[in-house]
Amino acid sequence: MVQSPISAAVQVTPFEEAIAHPLTKQPITVLQINLGRRCNLACTHCHVEAGPNRTEELSPEVCDQLIRLIKRSPQLETVDLTGGAPELNYGFRPLVEAARAAGKTVLVRSNLTIMFEPGFEDLPDYFAQHQVRIVASLPCYLEKNVDQQRGAGVYQEAIRAIQILNQRGYGRDPNLGLDLVYNPSLPQGDRFSLPPAQAGLEADYKTYLREHFGIEFNHLFTITNIPIGRTQHYLQRRGLETDYLHFLAAHYNAATVEHLMCRTELSIDYHGNVYDCDFNQMAGVPAQLPDGQPLTVATLLAQGLNTIETIQTADYCYACTAGCGSSCGGSLL
Repeated sequence: MVQSPISAAVQVTPFEEAIAHPLTKQPITVLQINLGRRCNLACTHCHVEAGPNRTEELSPEVCDQLIRLIKRSPQLETVDLTGGAPELNYGFRPLVEAARAAGKTVLVRSNLTIMFEPGFEDLPDYFAQHQVRIVASLPCYLEKNVDQQRGAGVYQEAIRAIQILNQRGYGRDPNLGLDLVYNPSLPQGDRFSLPPAQAGLEADYKTYLREHFGIEFNHLFTITNIPIGRTQHYLQRRGLETDYLHFLAAHYNAATVEHLMCRTELSIDYHGNVYDCDFNQMAGVPAQLPDGQPLTVATLLAQGLNTIETIQTADYCYACTAGCGSSCGGSLL
């Protein structure tokens, strides 16, 4: 685990200067859709700032547009559904079923505890029926750390949910993928950390969860805390935001740039606006056409997925390029 105290005396080098050339798109293979900010949890590290009191969600009109886009985009390989709790927001099941009917891999970024909410008890069977790949947040394999980030009792509910998924074949059947997500605890002072090596931590997770709960899963994804949303607010309240950006910039690794997720994906919000990645979406930095105009799903329907040349960047992009790199699919190197 990388740790370092960083002085904020020197201004952070803008990310666009660090990469020395514009970051460009490659053919789009992943469509990540944020279905809304409704969630049954309010996690301290949530960059979406989702929670039980949020009401924003996908509209029927945008849902219909997305279904048409998925059906007419043969190059698209993966539809990645996120939120909030994606299962709690409008359009979740229609999008799952449309994407699977079109032969796409469907990922659902689940907090697991949603399976115990009234009306959602059928989710394990629904997931298995449609061979949905589950990417589940479990930010540590230890109970104390998880409950500290996500709320009291969340760990035990998550463990019970994974056990139910294992009973349906998840983590065991090759057609029923189950991946877990780790992210570091938020810092208490000016000693910051990047995630440990993904392979080693995955082995630790598998050993602990198997020995204590009989749990099996496929992969662990390690994700760096991005200084936006609740993480940014947390850092700002403690006067740590600039120091944290310095820390990330000091660990910039140029080898990660080639593998950044923003190069092959588009992120869609619940209004139908288009972004280069989920983090840009939450920071309000829209993708742009070559003439500088923003995009919507309607634009993609008219012009196709490969309409963007240059990716919009910001200093929080250092979080994706520090150390071994970070993405929604875990470490980049």
